[in-house]
Amino acid sequence: MANPSTASITQSDIARGLAALGLAKGHKVLVHSSLSSFGHVEGGADAVIGALLEAVGPHGTVLVPTLTGDETLSPARPPVFDPAQTPCWTGRIPETFRQRPGAVRSRHPTHSVAAIGAGALALTQDHLQSVTPCDARSPYGKLAQLPDGYILLLGVDHEASTMFHHIEEAVGVGYHMQPGFARATLYIDGETIHRHYMLHRYGPRRHFNAMEPVFIERGIQRAAHIGQSYARLVHAGRMCEVTRQCLAADPRILLFDK
Repeated sequence: MANPSTASITQSDIARGLAALGLAKGHKVLVHSSLSSFGHVEGGADAVIGALLEAVGPHGTVLVPTLTGDETLSPARPPVFDPAQTPCWTGRIPETFRQRPGAVRSRHPTHSVAAIGAGALALTQDHLQSVTPCDARSPYGKLAQLPDGYILLLGVDHEASTMFHHIEEAVGVGYHMQPGFARATLYIDGETIHRHYMLHRYGPRRHFNAMEPVFIERGIQRAAHIGQSYARLVHAGRMCEVTRQCLAADPRILLFDK
């Protein structure tokens, strides 16, 4: 009998686990992930991606964060971004996903998202126009408005969830953005484009996991093991609504150092 700590997991195993968790055909889901959390996956990142696409079906959409911004960027050191070439730092699954045939990557210089599925273009196409990283035009803001929009955390916790930055922007917390504008350079379809953007401020240390007990209590989150990976599925719109209410009561509730 295989040792559970060394057993492999297959694409079919992951797809069944996602379905049992509640991810269903037609869902639009933003996935934050750790490939290593599964242990050994037969087929690696491509197998996880295949399972996600299988779970939501042809009418659903899978999105992953393909972030490129970091704490070194500022108005004095603005971002340079090529959506076709610039690698992301969000892990093996997103980096593999963005290069997959059929993937559409949003054209934001720091907080891009890649998507595959029926809603990929609609969810990503306006991100170039976003002055802030995660506003209402961004894939994060659009997902939050959908009745079938979800956040899936595979082997990571809420600290990895970029949707919280959309909520911070929507509420207008005072610690989230750097002052001033950065003149970003984007290489898009053979053209060089310059646009001004506000940049994320990395300094304040976030405590997004503080919201998990509330999500569980409100019935917003489901969780289960898929192989060795602990998975959380959260309804995006209800997550945003509850967190906005909490931020309205305490604007620093998402920070470690209050």
